Amino acid sequence: MTSPAEQPAHAPATTFTPAGIARGFREMMPIAISIFVFAAAFGLTARNVGLDPWLAWLMSATVFAGAAQFAVLDLWQTPVPWVPLLLATFAVNARHLLLGASLYSWCRGLPPWKRYVAMTMLSDTNWALSVAAHGKGERDFGHMFGGGLLLWVSWTSGTIVGAAVGGFTLADIQRYGLDMVFVVFFACTLLGLRRGRIDDLPWLVAGIASIAAVWWLPPNWHVLAGGLAGGVAGLIQHERRRGAAS
Repeated sequence: MTSPAEQPAHAPATTFTPAGIARGFREMMPIAISIFVFAAAFGLTARNVGLDPWLAWLMSATVFAGAAQFAVLDLWQTPVPWVPLLLATFAVNARHLLLGASLYSWCRGLPPWKRYVAMTMLSDTNWALSVAAHGKGERDFGHMFGGGLLLWVSWTSGTIVGAAVGGFTLADIQRYGLDMVFVVFFACTLLGLRRGRIDDLPWLVAGIASIAAVWWLPPNWHVLAGGLAGGVAGLIQHERRRGAAS
């Protein structure tokens, strides 16, 4: 299976069309309900720390980063501790640097404005879905944007419902097992992306680095640590294989 980062030179040209957006939108529908529920929990939590419903919605609409938004609420107080808040947000969202880099070879043929518009909708979930679709032959970058667009709609609408109505918490989500939807989704996607033994070492290094970061680094840094460690391991392995073949 070919990932966007390894797209061969003879691959079909990348496009960005309404049809691709529609495919991504449609394929994201099964998980959009869970996103809505998580967003409603965020809206309720935001209301409980003193944010007005419209302000909670504005945060979701402009930030569009669930984990980072929950982290911000943990720090929300008067006066706002801006330095810890910014550090926590960077730690949670730094993984997007790696996600975006992995998509570069797929979208580099597009005009800059199309790339940047599509990247405003980038998240873990539509990244994983689109990378899997790319491996099956998808070359329309609208697929990634369409999936993200549905996630944005679900996240913002769920936020306003939770902030205005309430009635449940993150504990309720865990009680009914809705938090496992994402775990199962990413586990299945990861298995589908595995190309063989060549992926085992980077994945193992990434896993070990992530666990070590959970133990020894401040909260939320484990994602970045695992991604960087796995990337370095993959690069070293690739260079060794290329040297042995030359």
